[in-house]
Amino acid sequence: MEKEFDIQEYMTKGVERVVADALKATLKNPRESAFMAGFAKASVEASLKRKKAEENGEHIPPFLIASITSKCNLHCVGCYSRCNHATVDTEPVSQLTDEEWFKIFDEADELGISFILLAGGEPMLRRDVIEEAGKKKNILFPIFTNGTFMDEKYFNLLDRSRNLIPIMSIEGKKEITDTRRGAGIYDRLIKNMDELHDRGLIFGASVTVTTENVREVASESFLNELSQRGCKAVIFVEFVPVTDESSHLAPGEEEREFLKNEIARLREEKPEMVYISFPGDEKSSGGCVAAGRGFFHINSHGGAEPCPFSPYSDVNIRNTSLKEAMHSPLFMALQNGDILLDDHDGGCVLYEKRELVEEIMKNSKGA
Repeated sequence: MEKEFDIQEYMTKGVERVVADALKATLKNPRESAFMAGFAKASVEASLKRKKAEENGEHIPPFLIASITSKCNLHCVGCYSRCNHATVDTEPVSQLTDEEWFKIFDEADELGISFILLAGGEPMLRRDVIEEAGKKKNILFPIFTNGTFMDEKYFNLLDRSRNLIPIMSIEGKKEITDTRRGAGIYDRLIKNMDELHDRGLIFGASVTVTTENVREVASESFLNELSQRGCKAVIFVEFVPVTDESSHLAPGEEEREFLKNEIARLREEKPEMVYISFPGDEKSSGGCVAAGRGFFHINSHGGAEPCPFSPYSDVNIRNTSLKEAMHSPLFMALQNGDILLDDHDGGCVLYEKRELVEEIMKNSKGA
């Protein structure tokens, strides 16, 4: 019987391997050495905290996604976040303050959460929050960024705080990236990658997979170019359509099967990079890991949501602890029901079954 793929174990071990490989390449860098030693120790301690909690009937996911702002300067074609009005052009009203995010990071550290993915909007607009994240050396913070605000100050911060890992969004090569993200974005991303590589800093890439770019982003030429520039992780995220006009971009069964097979091959043949696929890896991990099974999402205003693609919340982190938010009626209903394990056409199960999620939330609020 084929062993079930464990995305949480793969990501944990993958990050440890990437950091170890980077350490070998920069043996003369004492800050890198100190970070690696500290993070390795912290990872073990965090895992033991989660294991102890599990033994006491308390499940703590190793990952958290934090959208630290809903403001963004780009208008990427088909952006689910803009279509859901979760991302805007102006400074959001009533978004969590720096201090409120600091409190969340502190509590996550205490609970044994090892990874907090910083997202947005464009997270690099919240420099103070990212600087504070850099002080939490027990936690690795991948920063999902469009790369347009990376400057000398950020390069210096990333050098000082090796637990901050920029994950830059790229759609393939120049033409397809600029078509979706705007003219000149590809060149800026390549310039950032080269600067990070020259400074010996770890970074990754995030790719939104569509029917139009799936062959290109899984190609040897594209991935080899990223690897040669120093990229250590590629995260493939299937496009989730939120409008009828963009539905043709959503990968179908043929594209998903192609990507699944390519990623399996890459993991075997090119282990120098970590390859993650959402939601593909979740399907082979026994179901969706959102809603606290493996992670959950905190939006810029403090709402605890199953995931960014399922923007429903019945609890706000301003009014409760992180631990208590994991037990929200919505999360518990999703975890105890069948929806996260449901077979579905592909893509995001919570988005595909959003009407059912809305009904569950309505019932949980009325309970």
